[in-house]
Amino acid sequence: MSKIGVLVIDDSALIRKLLTELLNKDPEIEVLDSAADPYIAREKIKKLKPDVLTLDVEMPKMDGITFLSNLMRLRPMPVVMVSTMTEQGAEVTLEALELGAVDFVTKPKLNVVESMDDYAMEIREKVKIAAKAKVRALTEHRNDKVEPKLSADAVLEKREGKKSHLKTTERIIAIGASTGGTEAIREVLERMPADSPGIVVTQHIPVGFSLSFAQRMNSISAMTVCQAEDGQQVIPGHAYIAPGDKHLYIERSGARYYCRLSDGPAVNRHKPSVDVLFRSVAQNVGPNAIGVILTGMGDDGARGLMEMKDNGAITLAQDEKTSVVWGMPGEAVKLGAADTQLPLEKVAGKLITLSRELK
Repeated sequence: MSKIGVLVIDDSALIRKLLTELLNKDPEIEVLDSAADPYIAREKIKKLKPDVLTLDVEMPKMDGITFLSNLMRLRPMPVVMVSTMTEQGAEVTLEALELGAVDFVTKPKLNVVESMDDYAMEIREKVKIAAKAKVRALTEHRNDKVEPKLSADAVLEKREGKKSHLKTTERIIAIGASTGGTEAIREVLERMPADSPGIVVTQHIPVGFSLSFAQRMNSISAMTVCQAEDGQQVIPGHAYIAPGDKHLYIERSGARYYCRLSDGPAVNRHKPSVDVLFRSVAQNVGPNAIGVILTGMGDDGARGLMEMKDNGAITLAQDEKTSVVWGMPGEAVKLGAADTQLPLEKVAGKLITLSRELK
């Protein structure tokens, strides 16, 4: 099997050297070369025809966003952004994802040796996923040694048997996503009307980026979108996005629903986890809910969506053709957890129709 050819683009010689070393230690990856700026990178792309680019955001002569915009217009290819953990870095990274970057990693912390192994695993995994792109459709591929994979049991105990749910006029839409999910969620939220049912969202995203993501979604949606806070009531016309370092789950008190945050262990190696959100919605909202699983690698959320379906919720999955990675929705479909598969552009319309039918 041929190796994944990577071109590393970064203005820092130290970062170029480090990323090259980390990636080349994986037997499935070969760094073909590196480039200090987009103009050099442009020539090396033509000559080397890499499978994947890692692209720094802030560079001289031409910034990463301008280069990415030109690249996606003239020669679309898989790109993993390398971003700073700052508010500005988060904003630019989200813009890069809108332009078509597959995913992003934060800049490596050169003075924290203990975290380098985790960082190496993360960037190798994301390069491998990006390499499977057929334009923007990817599949997961990973051979690294990984930590034990916990289920939602680690945060919320599963109740045996179905719970009797009182029908109320309050509905909840629960959405879960991972790789490619920031753009998929944007496409859904920007089409939802201001009188939509309350929406709760778990997107796999680092803590430094979740607030910026929520603010960005608030700027494009008729709904009010915020980062969820512990104890916050879920009300119509509002969407609540899980913080990047906490599990989001739903509790019910009478006819009202509330956001709760948990600092429990990672579930399916993710925190926040979609399975945790979906299980809580299954147990506390039941048939008053609609569950949606969007693009993402792995299988987080598939079992939770099945629990939602078993408790009477309507369940939807994004189809393979429009998913950046058909891992999570694909696993849900295999389990029989999704009532319907839909292309991304039809998800919001279906949610609007279902919400009106449930009233």
